[in-house]
Parts: sequence; C-alpha cells; structure tokens
Amino acid sequence: MSTAILTGQPVPGSSLEGDLRSLGFDVRVASDAGDTETLLAAVPAGQRVAIVDARFVGHVHALRLGLTDPRFDAAALPGAVTVRPAARQALTRALARENSDASGSTAVAVDSVADRVVAALDADGVALYRPDLGTLVAVVPTDPQTRNEARQALAAVDDEAVRLRTAVKSRDGFFTTHFISPYSRYLARWCARRGLTPNQVTTASLITALIAAGCAATGTRGGFVAAGLLLIFSFVLDCTDGQLARYSLQYSTLGAWLDATFDRAKEYAYYAGLALGAARGGDDVWALALGAMVLQTCRHVVDFSFNEANHDATANTSPTAALSDKLDSVGWTVWVRRMIVLPIGERWAMIAVLTAVTTPRITFYALLIGCAFAATYTTAGRVLRSLTRKAERTDRAAAALADLADSGGLAELVARAGRRPQVRPFSRSPVVIAALGAAILLVGAGMEPFGSPLTIMVAVLYAGFAGGAVARPLKGALDWLVPPLFRAAEYGTILLLAAKADVNGALPAAFGLVAAVAYHHYDTVYRIRGDAGAPPRWLVRVIGGHEGRTLLVTVLAALLAPTDFKVALTVLAVAVALVVLLESIRFWVTAHKTGAPAVHDEGEPA
Repeated sequence: MSTAILTGQPVPGSSLEGDLRSLGFDVRVASDAGDTETLLAAVPAGQRVAIVDARFVGHVHALRLGLTDPRFDAAALPGAVTVRPAARQALTRALARENSDASGSTAVAVDSVADRVVAALDADGVALYRPDLGTLVAVVPTDPQTRNEARQALAAVDDEAVRLRTAVKSRDGFFTTHFISPYSRYLARWCARRGLTPNQVTTASLITALIAAGCAATGTRGGFVAAGLLLIFSFVLDCTDGQLARYSLQYSTLGAWLDATFDRAKEYAYYAGLALGAARGGDDVWALALGAMVLQTCRHVVDFSFNEANHDATANTSPTAALSDKLDSVGWTVWVRRMIVLPIGERWAMIAVLTAVTTPRITFYALLIGCAFAATYTTAGRVLRSLTRKAERTDRAAAALADLADSGGLAELVARAGRRPQVRPFSRSPVVIAALGAAILLVGAGMEPFGSPLTIMVAVLYAGFAGGAVARPLKGALDWLVPPLFRAAEYGTILLLAAKADVNGALPAAFGLVAAVAYHHYDTVYRIRGDAGAPPRWLVRVIGGHEGRTLLVTVLAALLAPTDFKVALTVLAVAVALVVLLESIRFWVTAHKTGAPAVHDEGEPA
C-alpha cells in the first residue's frame, strides 16, 4: 500500500487525485504544510509515501516514473516527492525543518511544499532519483495561463506511446531491435493489462526453451524445425519480460536474477538437446556442445571482469575508448559492431535457423566460429583500452575481481605465503602468473594420456600459480583477465580429460559438471552486480574453489578407470549442482522476501 498527500487547494476539474489512485495510492488532502506533517505522521512506517502539489499537471506515466519505481528509496519530479520506508526518517526531518523555517518567516520563497521538501532533502545529501521524462509533461503552473499551456502540452503528447517506446531497452542488438521489439512491446502491454508479472513471463520463456531442447533431442527433422521455432518464441518471451518490467515498473532483485540465470540455463539446455538429437542420428557432438558452453561462459567472464574492474575507476581515459565512441556516433557502424559480437538475439537466431535447416554438428561449428571471433574481437578491444588508459582502480574493483576468481583453500594458502616480504616479487604480475598456470595445466592435460600421474603434478603446479596470482590486490591494467584465465583452465581441463576417457557418457557427465560450476560463477556475478556481495566463503571452500575442483578431477582421472571416471564426474556434477543451487535459491528468495533493493540491470546484450 502507498499513500499520497496532496498539498494545497485542489484545482477544479483536475484529474490528479484519480491519477494517483490509479497508480495504487491512497490519497489524502492537506491544507498546508503543518497539516501535511500531521498526515505524514499518521501513515504507517512500512508504506511508501508521496507528497504532491495539488496544482500538478502532468502525464500519468510521468507520475508513475517519478513515484512508483521500486529501485529507488527517494525520488522527485516537479511538484512531487516520494520515499520508501528506508528514507522515511529523512523525509520526516526535512518536512519538520521546513515547517519550522516557514513558521518563523513572513515569506516563503517556494510556495510548493513538495518542492521545499525536495530542496531540503538535497541539502541533507539524500540521493534523489529524478527520472528522465523526455517529452512527458510534469509541471506546477502558478497561474491560469501557464496551467492552460501545460494542459495543451499534455494533450499534444501520447503518454501511452511514450510508455511503449521506453519499454524497449535503449541499447540492444540489431536482430532484437528490428525483428523482435517492434511487436514484443505490445505483448508486454498485453501481459501487463492481464496482471501477469515479469517473473511469470521469464518462467514461460524457460519452459518454452526446455520444450525446444526436448524437440531437438528427438533427432528428427520435424523435431529440429519445431525446436528452432520454439527457440525463437522463447527469445520473444525473453525480451517481453524485460519490456514488461520497464512498462509496468515491476522491478525486483529476484526478477533480475531469474532473468539472467534462466538465459544461461535455456541456452545450455538447448546445447544438450542438440547433442542428444545428434546422438540419436549416430553423430557424437558432445565435445562440440561442451566446447560451445566453455567458450560462451569464458567470453561472458571477460565481459563481467572488465566491467567490474572499470566500474568506478578514476581518470578513466583511453584513445581506444574515444575511437569506439566516435564509431558509435556513425549510424551503420553501430549495428555492424553490435552484430559481430554475436549478442544473444543474433546468436539464438543463428542457432534456431541452423537447427531447422542443417545438422547439430554444422550448428555447433558455426556457433564456435562465431563466438570465437566475437570473443577475440571484444577481448582485444578491452586489452587495448586497458593498456592505453590511465586509470586508478579501486579497492571495490579489486575485491570484485578476487570474488570472481573463485579461489579455494589451496589458493588461499599459497596467497598467504606469497604475501611474505621474501617472496613478494612472485606476486607482481598476477595476469602473467595466471596465464602461465593455465597454459601449463591445459598443455599437460592435453598432451598426457588419460590416467597419467603427471596430470596431477601439473594440477598441483596450477594451484600454486593460482594462489600466486591472487596474492596481491588485482589492480593492474590487465588483472581483470585473471578470472577468465581461471575459467578457461578449469573448464578446458574437464573437457580434455573427459574426451580422453573415450567412453560413452564421459562428455555428457563433463557437460553437467561444467554447467553446475558455471552456474556458481554466474551466480557470483549477479550477486556482485546486485550489490549483494559474493557467495559466502564456506560455499566456495565446500565446492573446492577452481583450483581444488581441477586438482580433484585430475586425481580422479589418474586413479580411476575411464568408466569409473565417468561415474565420478556424474556424482561430482550432482553434488556441486545441489550445493550451489540450494544456497543460491535460499539467498535470492530470502533477499526478495526481506525487501532487498529492486534491481533491473540493462547490462550488455549478451
């Protein structure tokens, strides 16, 4: 429940009270500032409260943007201010002080109670969100002429058209922008008018993608065609849930997590469906499916690490960034650059079409080539930006990169030793140390025959290098590459050992293990993005950290026969999945129920 307090004398013929009620506010009328303070004290502390000038003229959607967005504790627009319970005390203090100042003077410079409160909140340093209204009208006329002009401006702009247009993400891929959003926005409005929530649409998208994966698993041409069509429809729903959230301002921490997590679950489940379908036709493409998942996940970790490393960097200047901004100012280069990074819209469209008209093997070949090119392009650009910019990275960025590294107990022991003065030079180049460790591990796992004890030795060396890489804060120009190097080393080792086992079921088991671990890594990213902190240390230690899991898999490969190794991978995959899923679900549901700040992360069109 929300309460709006109208201040001043209501204007005859005004629809303001009805507009506020349509937005879910219980409207109360105050004659003056003192009456406003009295009514405010009577509003329960757990409610959102708004103070609105009774002379306000504006679009309903302007009020919606300014007064109902759940992501912000305090917000304002001309003639109106609102606070959630977290900022209620600040509002009470500001109103009391303004009433005291007004009672002690003969004239008040600003006759709007709402605007005086806004000025007081600004003076107190309260963070006030002010929405970008664009062409929407939101004014407080002071005389009949300006009121008439405001009403004319109000009639000249269709706020529903503005609402529909702004429901679409401001920056998206070419396929999404030109082939999905022109009609999915109307589907979002249809859902809003029927009371559907973004989380319900997100779940429908997941179910649709899982059905598509099931169709692909049939291995028939009809199944492949149905899978391609359903995958596209799943993507339409995936766009719709975000547009519904923006259209109706239904943002939540849980919703942002579901949207991001389900995207990965849908894509990787579809890879598994394609591999199962190919197996029915006598073609084993599990290595390609796992390779695609590894490449895509590592590519995302590059994105996440770079963004976190530069989230709040100071003196953030780079000639490469300036060139990129210049290219983004030229129409056709914008779309070309967005397409070649193969965002989710282009990627799913390519997968859907190739599934329907070719074979799973061709689909995976095209996916691997496209993702490899996109990963090379984006990583090279970010490396150039990092080398050419003069920026000082913060402790927050270093902490985020350390959390993304996912170091377990073994790496922690080495890191503590590496901080001693006599061995401090060992930790001066984290990215070089991480790269050497990953290279030694992957070369050893790739060249040694399955079951060789030498793979254990290289895994032990890797754990040492991994600890050395995180022995100091990751504040170097290229230190954001450390987490993706760790991901490539761990996932790549699992892939190589499962392929070398050369038994039916080993690669599917490895696929499941990498999927479970990747979920944990994505969950870490979304917690950091939502300012919820990294997963608890006990969870990281229980599942071993990246170096502990890698060492365990190499020990299992050295000690067990290939068939037993397959079983061990399966058990490990189930164990990791259960632990990380249960903790993740517990965390996000609890955060949602306890009123964690709402989140709507536009993010990258990945």
